[in-house]
Amino acid sequence: MKTGRHNKCYLKIMLFSAVVAAALMLTSSVDSLPKYHYEVRRDLSVYFTNADSVVEKVRESIKRRSKNVIITYTSHSDNMADIGALVREVMQFALAETDRADEGDYLACNMGGYSFEYSCEKNGGDYSYEITVTPDYYTDYEQEQQVTERINAVTAQLGLKEMDSSYEKIRAVHDYLCENVSYDYIHKKNPHYHLKSTAYAALVNGQAVCQGYAAAAYRMLKNAGVDCRVITGMAEIGGSEEYHAWNIAEADGRYYCLDITWDSQLGTDRFFLVSARDFGDHRPDEKFCTESFLNAYPLSEESYY
Repeated sequence: MKTGRHNKCYLKIMLFSAVVAAALMLTSSVDSLPKYHYEVRRDLSVYFTNADSVVEKVRESIKRRSKNVIITYTSHSDNMADIGALVREVMQFALAETDRADEGDYLACNMGGYSFEYSCEKNGGDYSYEITVTPDYYTDYEQEQQVTERINAVTAQLGLKEMDSSYEKIRAVHDYLCENVSYDYIHKKNPHYHLKSTAYAALVNGQAVCQGYAAAAYRMLKNAGVDCRVITGMAEIGGSEEYHAWNIAEADGRYYCLDITWDSQLGTDRFFLVSARDFGDHRPDEKFCTESFLNAYPLSEESYY
């Protein structure tokens, strides 16, 4: 490629793998750091010294369901070889856990991945970059507004925020979803109908697959002050394994496994706040089995009841 004062280079990269949340660095003792501080990689030819601000803006754009998320910056060097790694890191941090119910796993559950492209213009000794990230959303902004309205109504109906214990809140959310959401067998095997995997499908349409149940539980529980996560992995059903999603939720300082989808289908409490040992038909993805994850979310060795 020729170089020149206004030479332009353009590259488009497509990423189709699922986006997952990365580890989150919590606030240190330095008062100048924001509540959520992101330790960026320094082994690339470029990194953002204002990563906290960049990540927050990207996250807010995703929450607004912006069609394109634009990132611009100027560098003194050619960074094209590292643009892919830079974008992956920013997106992982943007989908990392926070204390908000509409962020973290909830955002990750509403995306099937993303594509990105970037342009580079050389002006003198500097390189001006513009990165355009295009997320593959499962829901739009209006649908998310309906989810929020529905959650507010159900939260008030159940009196979730007035309940004294996490156990009571988890029980109420579990029972509500079991009674009001049915499994979406019609769209289960349709790879093009992604709405089935969302809280919108569960709470507004009343039909969802496992990820929809788990996303709805996550949103409702965190909104009520109960810490939880959405877990994905393999589960054995009828002698065969299939990809599945469920939750872990905190009660009395420990985390328990919670599969509302299966309890809803079976009409039981078999998978309500159980230990990993009693949850044997489920095999979490590797990222949920790391030492750092298990230290952050210590699973109880005994079932709650």
